[in-house]
Amino acid sequence: MSSHVSKVKLGSQGLVVSAQGLGCMSMSSYYGPAKPEADMIKLILHAVESGVTFLDTSDMYGPYTNEILIGKALKQGGLRDKVQIATKFGYQRIDGKLEVCGDPTFARSSCEASLKRLDVDCIDRIDTRVPIEVTVRPLASLLCTVMGEIQKLIKEGKVKYVGLSEASASTIRRAHAVHPITALQNKWSLWTRDVEDEIVPTCRSFS
Repeated sequence: MSSHVSKVKLGSQGLVVSAQGLGCMSMSSYYGPAKPEADMIKLILHAVESGVTFLDTSDMYGPYTNEILIGKALKQGGLRDKVQIATKFGYQRIDGKLEVCGDPTFARSSCEASLKRLDVDCIDRIDTRVPIEVTVRPLASLLCTVMGEIQKLIKEGKVKYVGLSEASASTIRRAHAVHPITALQNKWSLWTRDVEDEIVPTCRSFS
C-alpha cells in the first residue's frame, strides 16, 4: 500500500513524523474497556502501512498494557524502523492515588521500563507529564530534576527527543531552557482553542 500521509518536522532537533499520528490510548484503557489485542494490532499495522509513522502511548495507558501492545504490533510487522514512538511518564501510584513524581531515579526507571515493554532499544520521544496544577516552586524543582535525568538518557541513546504533555506556557519556557523541547501534547480542537492565547505563540517563539 502506498503512503498518502504527508510528513512534518517537529521542533529544531530534526524529528520528522507523519502529519497524522495514531493515538493509542483508547485501545487499552479510557473511553471504554480495552479492545481485542488482535484487532488493535491489525489497526496499528494498517495505520503504518497507510503512511502513519507517529505512534503515541504512555505507561499510564492500561496501565502498561498499551506499550506492550505497540511492541507486539511492531515486532509482528517488522516495522520498528518505520515509526517514531512517543511515550510518557510522570505519575506514580502511592496508596492507590496518582501523584506527580519528579525524582530522577523515577524518571530513569520509568524510561527503562517503557523500553522493556515496547521491546525497543530507544524511545523516539519521551514526554514528561507536568500538570498545570503543580505550583511554581515544586514545578521548578521537578523540571530541573526530570530534565536533567532525561539529558543523561539522551546521551546514553535511550531517548532521542523530549516533549511535554498538557503543559502551560511557563512550564514550556522553563523546560526548554534546560533542554530543547521538540513536541507538545495539549488539547487543541474546534472546541478547545485556549492554547492559541499563550501556548502556541510560546512554541512558535522557539522555532
